[in-house]
Amino acid sequence: MALKIIDHGSRDYRKMIDLRYQILRKPLGLSFTEADLAAEKNDILIGCYDDDKLEACCVLTKTDPKTVRLRQMAVGAGLQGKGIGRVLMSFAENIARDHGYRRITMHARKSVLGFYEKSGYKVTGHEFEEVTIPHHVMEKEL
Repeated sequence: MALKIIDHGSRDYRKMIDLRYQILRKPLGLSFTEADLAAEKNDILIGCYDDDKLEACCVLTKTDPKTVRLRQMAVGAGLQGKGIGRVLMSFAENIARDHGYRRITMHARKSVLGFYEKSGYKVTGHEFEEVTIPHHVMEKEL
């Protein structure tokens, strides 16, 4: 597995959009808008590759000078439960630390709270609905 930062607008970024669409959006009948994608220009875009094939990805968005929000974490179909998400999460946390962030927050889908809890994240808010499904705010001090 190779992990790397993806440049916004690149060929790898287009692959990242497709993976996120297939895993996170399409099952909910949702898509991305041009505004959604343009807003990611200043985000940290991270990809996990196996032989140049994008297998997983996530986005880190600055929310304040010491906090970054993890968004759009996606692991390819058939690859979940094989440790790829854990490796991607560890890499994202290291990148966040390298950029001077002290905390990561997220809106985690209720169905994957256990995954994030195993990585040290804590639920910090009440359940709410986002993109038509239940979520919780979670966070971790780095």
